[in-house]
Amino acid sequence: MEDEIQDMPVVHGQVKWFDPVKGFGFIVGDEAGSDILLHANVLRNFGQSSVADGAKITVRVQKTARGVQAVEVVMIEAPAHVHFPLGEDSDAATPEAIAAQPLEPARVKWFDKGKGFGFANVFGRTEDVFIHIEVLRQSGFADLQPGEAVCLRILEGKRGRMAVQVVSWESAARQ
Repeated sequence: MEDEIQDMPVVHGQVKWFDPVKGFGFIVGDEAGSDILLHANVLRNFGQSSVADGAKITVRVQKTARGVQAVEVVMIEAPAHVHFPLGEDSDAATPEAIAAQPLEPARVKWFDKGKGFGFANVFGRTEDVFIHIEVLRQSGFADLQPGEAVCLRILEGKRGRMAVQVVSWESAARQ
């Protein structure tokens, strides 16, 4: 088993694109070379159903007859260029204030990528939590599926509770 892992080098790169409907996407490695196939099942094993274009990603890869493909996601870091303006609630959303919020376990109620928002329910609470697409992108996701388990950092806004960070259930469990 250890020999198999040694035959799967770790590659650092950036998500070129990922389409959850098609079930795959591609990574551009930091070292020059061909694109790396990222299949939805490999991403799901990491605990996410999608990943944002431009996200930094570390994967274990293997060479196949059809090219290089990811076999395990080691780490995903959200794209650095994404910024989410919170409007009138922006004063409370400093990076320090966000990091100070606890991760709350939640399940996605629905998310519509076309509309750019959706809602989740935190376990043990009745009110919905608003999730904006830019928060999703800033957190390294491209989309969410109904019923998907996630952890949220939440701020109380003028219109109710809103997510300011989304973390995959598995990533939160590893922290």
